[in-house]
Amino acid sequence: MANPTSRSRGAGSPARRTMTAAARAAAKRTKRPERGGHGTRTVAPGPAWSPAEETPKPAEEEHSGRTVLIEAPEGWDDPPEPSPGSAEAALEESRPVRRSWRRARAAALCLVLVAALVAVAVLGWQYREGRQADRARGQALTAARKAAPVVLSYDYRHLDRDFARARTHLTGDFRDEYRKTTRTVVAPAARKYHGVVKATVVAPASGGPPAASVVSSSPEKVIVLLFVNQVTKSTQVTGSRVDLNRVRMTLTRTSKGWKVSAVDAL
Repeated sequence: MANPTSRSRGAGSPARRTMTAAARAAAKRTKRPERGGHGTRTVAPGPAWSPAEETPKPAEEEHSGRTVLIEAPEGWDDPPEPSPGSAEAALEESRPVRRSWRRARAAALCLVLVAALVAVAVLGWQYREGRQADRARGQALTAARKAAPVVLSYDYRHLDRDFARARTHLTGDFRDEYRKTTRTVVAPAARKYHGVVKATVVAPASGGPPAASVVSSSPEKVIVLLFVNQVTKSTQVTGSRVDLNRVRMTLTRTSKGWKVSAVDAL
């Protein structure tokens, strides 16, 4: 016969006894005090302790400050958020500006090039004009020295020949005026008084070419100043008379060379 006491102590299934023992052990752990640096604390009954719950918080969370809210002033409107197409629209708007700037820069460059070409052309023209003027000065001066003795001289014994020869050095209206004057005034007086006039361009005492200088010059026209002596003989003059004249002679370029277009006695 079995012992009743033994049955009462061993009553229940093994699984039930195991659960009861586990519950008592958990209760003891919850009531056990934890010792810290400055005292003790009691962990309140609750679920089983987990190491994740005791993980210290980051320093950023411990020292984070308070958030201050600032109210916007009256009438303040938040700027609109840029739409996806606003960047493309701004780019499209900036393209005409860039094109106009490029066109303006190209136009300015063209103007600079044109100005440079004009400057080069002007300088080239001035250089050519200067060279031509220098050449004209020398040619006209030589022509004046040759023409003055012929145009200002005559002999009553062969007037037609002298006047015809003089006209080869003349041009334009002055040639016609010379023909008229010599025919109506000079020739009758020369024949009547047996007039003979011999003109020479004065040469320097020290020697050299006849005294003549250019007053002004251009490629087509040159004015020359000459010192001319005229020795006159006639029945009206005893012996011979010497006239010291200063003559301004204008010469013009023609297809046959430099010709006298005006003569003025000074």
